[in-house]
Amino acid sequence: MSLLSSARRIVVKVGSSLVTNEGRGIDAEAIANWSRQLAVLARDGRELIMVSSGAIAEGMKRLGWSTRPKELHELQAAAAVGQMGLAQMYESQLSAQGMASAQVLLTHADLADRERYLNARSTLLTLLAHRVLPVINENDTVVNDEIKFGDNDTLGALVANLVEADALVILTDQRGLYSADPRKDATAHFIDNAQAGDPELERMAGGAGSSIGRGGMITKILAAKRAAGSGAGTVIAWGREPDVLVRLAGGEAIGTALHAATPKLAARKQWMVDHLQMRGAVRIDAGAVVKLRGEGKSLLPIGVTEVQGDFHRGDVIAVLAPDGAELARGLANYSAAESRLIARKPSSEFESLLGYAAEPELIHRDNLVLR
Repeated sequence: MSLLSSARRIVVKVGSSLVTNEGRGIDAEAIANWSRQLAVLARDGRELIMVSSGAIAEGMKRLGWSTRPKELHELQAAAAVGQMGLAQMYESQLSAQGMASAQVLLTHADLADRERYLNARSTLLTLLAHRVLPVINENDTVVNDEIKFGDNDTLGALVANLVEADALVILTDQRGLYSADPRKDATAHFIDNAQAGDPELERMAGGAGSSIGRGGMITKILAAKRAAGSGAGTVIAWGREPDVLVRLAGGEAIGTALHAATPKLAARKQWMVDHLQMRGAVRIDAGAVVKLRGEGKSLLPIGVTEVQGDFHRGDVIAVLAPDGAELARGLANYSAAESRLIARKPSSEFESLLGYAAEPELIHRDNLVLR
């Protein structure tokens, strides 16, 4: 059975060679085909994010360049030119399927900085909540070598981690993963299932595959390993396989499935449990203890009696019972200063106290692990 059969939130990454038909320009027919499949999945209640290469390749085509430039300013110029056509194509093809879309450009700095990471996450989750499909690409017009993701396979994995996706699908110009490069080794055998992070996979992988894109099978294997860290499995499949996304979602085994050793929820909660140092804590009243332990609810600020430490939004903090014993820990939706303002207050007062309206929970139940 496919990794996608039970996946509700899916990140799909497509490579430059597929998007631009090996560098000949944006392939409208291919993007229309993927858009049709994405619409089928969306009607089935799936949440979808597209990570698309192709901006630099499209820019090269529009500028009349036959080989990928090496100078950073030329790469940035090509990205700026190509991004216009890439975004327009996705918008028109998804719109034809009745789907709203949004362009999101990210750099490594966006995901390395705590506040920008959380802002990017909030934006993407809000788009998904409004049934808008984000189309993500690296912001190649402004990045330099120090802040580049390096390839969009890595970006796809980071986005999967960012939104806590159930699965990552990497569509490529190969059927999947082989024991060796089948274009060079006639004895290479196909790998249909493996565990993400297996060192043997990295040994098997070859180098970059085409002159158009930057990645190769090794970047896909490393991306699957990264995605598995948050519990997401990865499928590597041929992007031109008929109805590949629909069939994967229907349970059909296509391509190579790289399974995560730890389920999504367990991976996140284990990460929280393993925190040795926390920057703060909140003490809660007896009623909140019942809500958390007895009813499996989120922690609301109205149940908080004391805020300790100096933590930031997104930090792991401890939740203390009235007697001071650690009851749980989780990801704070508010900083310590904000938490002190809204402690013992209903969510209806948050906007007047903070100056903005945000999450009603101090810690959402999905980001809370009981001790």
